[in-house]
Amino acid sequence: MRIIVTNDDGIQAPGLKVLQAIAHELSDDVWTVAPETDQSGVSHSLSLHDPLRLRKVGEREFAVKGTPSDCVIMGMRKVLADKAPDLVLSGVNRGQNVAEDVIYSGTIAGAMEGAILGLPAIALSQAFPAGQRDNTPWGCAETHAASLIRKLLDDGLDEGTLVNINFPACQPEDVKGVAVTMQGRRGLDVLKLDERMDGRNNPYFWLTPTRGTPHLANGTDLKALAEHRISVTPLQLNMTHEPTMTRFARLFG
Repeated sequence: MRIIVTNDDGIQAPGLKVLQAIAHELSDDVWTVAPETDQSGVSHSLSLHDPLRLRKVGEREFAVKGTPSDCVIMGMRKVLADKAPDLVLSGVNRGQNVAEDVIYSGTIAGAMEGAILGLPAIALSQAFPAGQRDNTPWGCAETHAASLIRKLLDDGLDEGTLVNINFPACQPEDVKGVAVTMQGRRGLDVLKLDERMDGRNNPYFWLTPTRGTPHLANGTDLKALAEHRISVTPLQLNMTHEPTMTRFARLFG
């Protein structure tokens, strides 16, 4: 099995090394094509107005001056043009990608691009305790990811779908099981503007996430992580909301 590994935290990110190790538990044919720099929050953007630069950084390891989506396309169309990959793995992101994160995440987008190209695709993210980014418990993903991926591949993924896996902020032995979940919702106040002044007394702004307590609805990715369970969420490329489509058909019919 030939695997493309990518991420949005960049080619030097510790989570990428974790994912490479996970991928090598599944196959010896592992190729890394990851962004040159941190691309967190770029969602599914493509570099349409700048050239893509490809740099070899190691054996079967390449950096792209571009987004995660660019990386998967580059991996498919250039790096592995001779023989297509069988699987796209994106991550392991430092920090959870749940609820509204799914919309913004470059990690999810890397997997989504794989699904668009017709490949089984899985995004992986590792939560960390609040305010303890430097204490990310990578061992949780390292211990549990490969077996989960094997199960998903053995069962098969439907065309046009991808899987979003989030590991809870705990040690591997403290995981309470696996929960198949839906995408949660934190609420309306997800981001805030942090206004500051520069040295010339001109204002500038940082977008920063809010730290409120989300509503942990049953069956959601948010609740699963809060209960120290691994969240497995199937996502689909087709974003059509069918009940509303039916209602609109009656409205305009």
